[in-house]
Amino acid sequence: MYVLQNLLILPLFSFIFFIIFLYKWRSTPQKNLPPSPKKLPIIGNLHQLGQYTHRSLQSLSKYYGPLMLLHFGRVPVLIVSSADAAREIMKNQDLIFANRAKLSIPDGLIYGSKDVAFTSYGNYWREVRSKCVPQLLSSKRVQSYRCVREQETSIMIEKIRHMASSSLVVNLSDMFISITNDVFCRVALGRKYGEDGKFKTFLKELVELLGEYSVGDYIPCLGWIDWVSGLNGRVKKVAKSLDEFFEVVIDEHRKQRKRDAELDFVDILLDFQRENGSSLLADDDAIKGIILDMFAAGTDTTSSLLVWTMAELIKKPKTLKVLQDEVSEVARGKEEITEDDLDKMHYLKAVIKEGIRLHSPLPLLVPRQSTQDTKVLGYDVAAGTQVIVNAWAIGRDPLLWENPNEFHPERFLDTKIDFRGFNFELIPFGAGRRGCPGIGFAMAIDELVLAKLVHKFNFVLPNGEREEDLDMTEVNGITIHRKLPLLVVATEHSY
Repeated sequence: MYVLQNLLILPLFSFIFFIIFLYKWRSTPQKNLPPSPKKLPIIGNLHQLGQYTHRSLQSLSKYYGPLMLLHFGRVPVLIVSSADAAREIMKNQDLIFANRAKLSIPDGLIYGSKDVAFTSYGNYWREVRSKCVPQLLSSKRVQSYRCVREQETSIMIEKIRHMASSSLVVNLSDMFISITNDVFCRVALGRKYGEDGKFKTFLKELVELLGEYSVGDYIPCLGWIDWVSGLNGRVKKVAKSLDEFFEVVIDEHRKQRKRDAELDFVDILLDFQRENGSSLLADDDAIKGIILDMFAAGTDTTSSLLVWTMAELIKKPKTLKVLQDEVSEVARGKEEITEDDLDKMHYLKAVIKEGIRLHSPLPLLVPRQSTQDTKVLGYDVAAGTQVIVNAWAIGRDPLLWENPNEFHPERFLDTKIDFRGFNFELIPFGAGRRGCPGIGFAMAIDELVLAKLVHKFNFVLPNGEREEDLDMTEVNGITIHRKLPLLVVATEHSY
C-alpha cells in the first residue's frame, strides 16, 4: 500500500514541477540574440573561420547579417560588419564596449598588456592615454620629428636611385619596412637600429604572434595544444629577447640627459616617470610596453599600407600617372618634396584613403569586450561578449561603396569621408575611446614616402610581367601583408 501511494504521488509532483517550470519560462523575458550559424560542441564556430578570417566573416555576414553572434569555443563573439553597427559599438555605446578581452598572447608579449592597444579599460589606460600619449603623438610632437622623416625618405630615394642606375630589381616591401623602422627607431629610441638584424627579426615575430589565436583562451581544456604546438614557447622567447633589448635602451637613456628638442619617446616617458613617482608608470615594464606598442602598431601597419597602395598604383598605370602629374605640378621642378607640399596634393590623399579602404592594415581591428548587458540594433548582447569589428568588410560594403573591389581614388575627391574615426564607412584605425592615437604620425610617413617615390621614379614589373597580372595574394595575421614581396624596376623621371 505504501509503495502504491508513492507511485501515485510521483506523477502529481512531476505535474506540479512542470507547471512551475512553464510559469517561470513564460515569465522570463526571452533574449533576442543576433543571428548565429549553428555551432559544434566544444569548438563552437571556430571551424568556420577559414584561412583568411576577415574574408570568412564577411561571407558569413552576407548570409546572417551585419550583426552576427559566433562562439569561439566557450566565448560569445559579436561580429560587426556594417557602418551602422560599428557606429553603435564605437560611438553610441562606446563606454560599454571600451574594454579589451584578456588574451594570453598580448599579455605574454607586452608585459601583461601594459600598453595602449591591449590593456583593459581602467585607471592605467586612462592615465596612459590622457597624460602620456599626448606627449608622444600630439600634432606638435609629430611635427617636431619632421626633419627625421625628410632625412630618412631622402636616404631611401638615394638607395633606389643607385639601384635604378644599375637596372637592379628593387624590393619595395623591404624598402618600406626599412624606412618605417628607421624613422620609428630614431623617434622612439633616439637612433637607428637597422644594422641590428635581430631587433628587426624580433619585431617581425612580435607582429606575427599578435595575429595568432591561443586555443586556451577560448577552450581552456585544450590549452595544452598551445604548449605542444610551440606557441607558448615562441611567445616566451620573443618576449625575453625584446625585454633584454629594451633594458639596454632604457639604461642608455638614463645615463644621458638631452635637451627638449632632442627628446625621443623613451626620454619623454622616463621624464614622466621621474616627475610622477607614484604614477602607474613607475614600473619600467610600462615604458617598455608602450614603446613596444608604438613599434608594433606603427612600423608594421605603416609599411603594409605603403606596399598595398603602391601595388594598386602599379596595377593601374593611368592612376599612377595622374598622381605623378599632381606631385610634379605641386613640386614645380623642385629637387626635393617637403612636408609643406603635401597639403596641396589632394589626389595623393585620395590615393592613400583608397589604399586604406581596400587594404585596412588591421582588418579586424583589436577585439573589444562588453562590460554590461545591452542592446545593439535591437539585439541582446550579454556582458563579457567579445566584439570584432570587420573594418575590411565595411570598407568593401557594396551598400556604401560603388564598385567596392575596384581601386578608384577619384571616389574620395568629392567627399569629406575620412579615416580619423568620425565616418564609420572608413574605420581602419578604429574610433571612439579605443581608436588608434597614432594616425597623424603614420599618415605623415605614408604621404611623404609615396609623394617622393612617384616624384622621382617610374616603375615597371621585372621580367616583362604585366601590371594587371600582379599577384595580390594575402598572408593572414593581425596585419594583412602581401604573400609575395613587391618587386619593381625603377627608372628616373626625365623632366
